[in-house]
Amino acid sequence: MCRVLLAFLRGSQKVASKKTRRLLDKSKTFHVTCGVTICVFSVLHVAAHLVNALNFSENFNEDFLALNAANYRGEDPRNLLFATVPGLTGVIMVLVLFLMCTASTYAIRVSNYDIFWYTHNLFFVFYMLLMLHVSGGVLKYQTNLEEHPPGCFNPNKTLRENMTVPKAFEETFPDYTTEPFPEDLSVPEPFVQNNFMRICSEEPKFQSHFPETWFWISGPLCLYCVERLYRYIRSNKPVTITSVISHPSNVLEVRMVKDDFKARPGQYVILHCPRVSALESHPFTLTMCPTDTKATFGVHLKVVGDWTERFRDVLLLHSNQDTEILPIFQQRRYPNDGWKCYKLRRLYFIWVCRDIESFRWFADLLCMLHNKLWQENRPDYVNIQLYLSQTDGVQKIIGEKYQALNSRLLIGRPPWKLLFDEIAKCNRRKTIGVFCCGPNKISKILHKLSNSSNPYGTRFEYNKESFS
Repeated sequence: MCRVLLAFLRGSQKVASKKTRRLLDKSKTFHVTCGVTICVFSVLHVAAHLVNALNFSENFNEDFLALNAANYRGEDPRNLLFATVPGLTGVIMVLVLFLMCTASTYAIRVSNYDIFWYTHNLFFVFYMLLMLHVSGGVLKYQTNLEEHPPGCFNPNKTLRENMTVPKAFEETFPDYTTEPFPEDLSVPEPFVQNNFMRICSEEPKFQSHFPETWFWISGPLCLYCVERLYRYIRSNKPVTITSVISHPSNVLEVRMVKDDFKARPGQYVILHCPRVSALESHPFTLTMCPTDTKATFGVHLKVVGDWTERFRDVLLLHSNQDTEILPIFQQRRYPNDGWKCYKLRRLYFIWVCRDIESFRWFADLLCMLHNKLWQENRPDYVNIQLYLSQTDGVQKIIGEKYQALNSRLLIGRPPWKLLFDEIAKCNRRKTIGVFCCGPNKISKILHKLSNSSNPYGTRFEYNKESFS
């Protein structure tokens, strides 16, 4: 997937259509669909070749030796599969495709991302084998159709096989022999009998098709290589890690500074740490964006896999404690950053967690934002609702320090249907963007509610983020 190219097209002013941009957002779905399509048709392709290998062996044609894929009648079909260039490359391609598909399952991606990453990069081997796959010359075409049209009558072949010459041919050429015509005489025109019989002037000649696979895959492959080169050049610019912060619930915050780095809320960066993995890299959403007054940007990552565990072990050698989060809030933290330049009129922020500790590193920023909005006489600008699915330790967060969150902390799961109805009622005949970052189960519920109709004329546009 060419993420840089997609991001460029997504943010280009020439792509003005909202539908086109949403199609670009479906790049991962398109990528998965292409992969499934390749797998399905590969199974059909392999099944057809297994049948062909048996037919080539049993139906060896002595008349047209050049068209035979087998060397002789009754040849072992396994020789065609493992002792020829098309067969051997096809078998290896099937193995590579099987590894890529099985390693792309959700269970393997979550348990061991390294397996998914390294096997997925075998696509380059797959493409190389695909170009070699057609070099065996199995597919052929006839080069002398004028001299030997399909279905023509070959008298030389008929006499050699002691077959009966058609009566019409004997009446026309009574003294015809298999010897060549004298040089001073021209060869007679092909004889037509009942508008379908023609005389062959020579044996059929066949030639292998010129491979054209490279023509179809060289473009996308070169485009991907250019993008990887562009990523490599950009990654060589130094990035300074200013602080590493460990939060509760295995959450790690990394703050960085890079020259001439610009970003907007909602964008992501790809992190690559050579000390952790030489080839592996991962995308993370920016939770702190650079501003005119502060060039620091940062990400929050959940330690859930082997790469994040090793990354945490490397970074926590120089850790400290502090908290800041959310780019949409972070862009408005500093005095020089006003509120009027943003089109956002109201934000409904709903956060669901199982553990009360997950709110701790976030509570300070929420309280600060609440106080700031009250001072600016805009208390309804952000509607904060915190849902705790488990009741253990609820009192830990309720205290004098977090009094602003008392009325916003609820027990249980959000009543999504009621929330959508309430928001639609308060924003009649308006367009509301819905952004989900969470499990697929919640994502499906929100997607369904966003597409459902309501009596208030409110339109919901659903968006989600998922790197899994």
